[in-house]
Amino acid sequence: MLAPELLTADSPRLAASRRVGDAWAVIAPVDNPELRGERERMRALIAARPFPLDRTERPGHLTGSSLVVHADLERTLVLFHSKLQIWVQPGGHADGDANLPAVALREATEETGIIGLRVWPVAVDLDIHEVHPPKEDAHFHHDVRFVVLAPDGAEIDANHESEAQRWVRPSELADLGADVGLQRLAANGLRLASRLVG
Repeated sequence: MLAPELLTADSPRLAASRRVGDAWAVIAPVDNPELRGERERMRALIAARPFPLDRTERPGHLTGSSLVVHADLERTLVLFHSKLQIWVQPGGHADGDANLPAVALREATEETGIIGLRVWPVAVDLDIHEVHPPKEDAHFHHDVRFVVLAPDGAEIDANHESEAQRWVRPSELADLGADVGLQRLAANGLRLASRLVG
């Protein structure tokens, strides 16, 4: 049974790390043939760039994000990002922390305000995409993605980073303009979530 491995923020396994190898240890096992290109580009980033965990690293850097799954196992939480003006899953910069499941859980907690989130510390998806933040040069986020389960009765208390929040089914994502990466993440992540609590 996979469920005992779900981690809360106070788990010792989510302690911060400065060892870039810890980030690669989470990325390397992702064996989905559809994601081999992303995995190899992330390996190259880690091997070639001096600060792959730093938000100032160019042409890109590692980030961590979460598919926050509703307790009904049918919906996920998306946020309308204030700066980027698109619907996205919670996530953000590693800021030097190589423990990417911890980064994903931290960002999900900060951005949603939901108390009691738990992360499955095995990456479910990899996605490399270009972002165009205001007042910054365009660059790439090498995003490592995790499933995060919300508790029954979860209440959203989102921070300033989003203008709106919505629980949605995967079939609704395309109408919101969600990219194919988020649609793939939702489909694969909900399948995993069902196994985690099944």
